[in-house]
Amino acid sequence: MNDQVTDLLTSMDESDKELLNEIQWTFPLATRPFDAIAKKFNTTPEDIKSRLSELKEIGVLRQLSAIFDTRKLGYTSSLVAMEIESDKLDYVASKINLHPGVSHNYERDHQFNLWFTLAVPPGADLKVELEKFNILKGIKKVRMLPTLQLFKIGVKLDMVDDKKHDIAPSEEKKEIKNIEFIPTDEDKDFIRELQKDMDIIDEPFVLAAKNLGITENKLFEKIKHYENIGVMRRFAAILRHRQVGFTANGMIVWKVPESRIKQVGEMLGSFPQVSHCYERPTYADWPYNVFSMIHCKTQDEAYEVAKTIQDQINVDEYNILFSSREFKKTRVEYFVENSFNLEETLSAS
Repeated sequence: MNDQVTDLLTSMDESDKELLNEIQWTFPLATRPFDAIAKKFNTTPEDIKSRLSELKEIGVLRQLSAIFDTRKLGYTSSLVAMEIESDKLDYVASKINLHPGVSHNYERDHQFNLWFTLAVPPGADLKVELEKFNILKGIKKVRMLPTLQLFKIGVKLDMVDDKKHDIAPSEEKKEIKNIEFIPTDEDKDFIRELQKDMDIIDEPFVLAAKNLGITENKLFEKIKHYENIGVMRRFAAILRHRQVGFTANGMIVWKVPESRIKQVGEMLGSFPQVSHCYERPTYADWPYNVFSMIHCKTQDEAYEVAKTIQDQINVDEYNILFSSREFKKTRVEYFVENSFNLEETLSAS
């Protein structure tokens, strides 16, 4: 852990950590949400606002906003693994970052050394967008790894050490509703507004409602409706992993027998330590079909978590790929894309 992270962690007291835990889990949908949080923590709204503003300033709190389900909005997305010549890695990563649909982009310690997610809006072709990167020099292999089955999604970093969960499949599976949603222009306006980082002011939802030209009650009704049909996962705080000490972000990939994929995926998804779990396709040079993400403070802890999980799911072959560098980490901004043309970018640079 570097000195800057250590300094950040020591500047946060236990009540800051409790507060961050709370707002990652639930955020009050109320006219004065910070009053509601203050009541729960037996303090004043001014204290809560001041602490959150400070946590944002030091880079711990990334944003407070609605978190939407990419697929429910009609977007197509995929994880992409690339093998890049090592001396071209920074160059290729920087050009890939220019794509508005690229939200996460990491270097991982593996033959496939660049991993990113790419999402494209309704009507766009994911393969066509991905092929736009082919003009970049240094790319040796590209493997598209779209989700075949989703078992779990949702990062919640437990900030309070003594509240650590046992490493056991104890979480109930969240129901994934299969309701078709075709966004209208009104829906798109709403999503554009709710994905913005919330201002830490007394009545932030009043401002959002005003921007949309609707009443605050109508805004809350719509948020709850989106949540009920699964379009919005939740309204919550998103933290910066590394700044809060979770520097060993491990992607555990498992080689699961075909007949056990569903059973293993569902079991993995019920471990509190696992934030994401998916089935993805395999290739001759990539035999792993189930992916699970864990966020730990050290690599030793991650290896321990993986081993404990392995003992319970009985899968012989697995690998942990740690992100050694973060090239980009943001949220996809929905319904704001312009068309992407890498050739124009390259000729301008």
